[in-house]
Amino acid sequence: MPTIPSFGGLRGRGNSRPNRVQPPIPVPLSAYVVDCAVYLDGKRQPGRWTHAAAIEDVRSRGEGFVWIGLHEPDSEQIQGIAETFGLHELAVEDAVHAHQRPKLERYDDTLFMVFRTVRYVEHESPTTANEIVESGELMAFLGPDFIITVRHGNHSGLARLRSELDADPETLKPGPAAVLHAIADHVVDHFLDVTDRIEDDIDEMETQVFAPRSPVTSEQIYLMKREVLELRRAVMPLATPLRRLSEGYTRLIPDEVRSYFRNVHDHLTNVSERVAGFDELLTTLVDATLAKITLQLNSDMRKITAWAAIIAVPTALAGIYGMNFDFMPELHWRYGYPMVVSVILGICLLLYRIFRKNRWL
Repeated sequence: MPTIPSFGGLRGRGNSRPNRVQPPIPVPLSAYVVDCAVYLDGKRQPGRWTHAAAIEDVRSRGEGFVWIGLHEPDSEQIQGIAETFGLHELAVEDAVHAHQRPKLERYDDTLFMVFRTVRYVEHESPTTANEIVESGELMAFLGPDFIITVRHGNHSGLARLRSELDADPETLKPGPAAVLHAIADHVVDHFLDVTDRIEDDIDEMETQVFAPRSPVTSEQIYLMKREVLELRRAVMPLATPLRRLSEGYTRLIPDEVRSYFRNVHDHLTNVSERVAGFDELLTTLVDATLAKITLQLNSDMRKITAWAAIIAVPTALAGIYGMNFDFMPELHWRYGYPMVVSVILGICLLLYRIFRKNRWL
């Protein structure tokens, strides 16, 4: 993963830190709450927090932000958080039920962004794998002093990303928008990794398609096209949200963060072009496979036709001399049988040489 950018040490909404609110008493997190943390001046504050206590502390101080991570909450579980942070009911419904395409929506002073995450599924060969790309979803609610991430799927965890950000407070000084940028960069980095590995699979499949007596069938290539389509559904729709964030779509994204979204958009464009190229290449491989099958069928038909023509010679002569007429040429001649057999072998040999010369056999 590339080094997470530092946003120049710019601070949030103030430098004062009045000690009016005492750190909360540690509380156990719910099963669906992966983490809940308060950040002041980019630094994570110690202790465990409930969502209500965390946002109360931040708003009473007048600085900092809250980052809450959720994993597949249901409607009842997310209801309390939605009421505390004023999340729009339509966005909450999308976050709970998932199955959304990448998008960016604005509700008053809150942004709701959807990412589709992907993971490369290990396999022995692309020609035998039933699944190559596994997808999930990652949603983010962004406010002036909070960011809430909702994850669906088991492969799109943000624990490692959070640890890296916690170790670099300078990156988080601009506020929750810096977290949203880090998440976007994290997702696109995974796109790049999956794209690189799928490219290797397609190269291997291409080599096998043009190998003599290739075992690759059009069904296997269609399977690969389906997996590339899964990746394409995650990559292509994300371009518009990232472009809007980099162009000043909302004041929730500070100027010092906006340029970094432009960089992520550039990386996504690279991925999009490669994915589009994969689809075109796989279409070409399908056509090549069908053409190869047609050529092989024509070759087999020529061989069958040639052998049928050779077999027709003894069949025809044996049929003629098997009609039991009394007056037939050389019927009672002593050397009639050897002569007929010699004629049959001679004609068959002549036909065989002609077909071999014309590459029918």
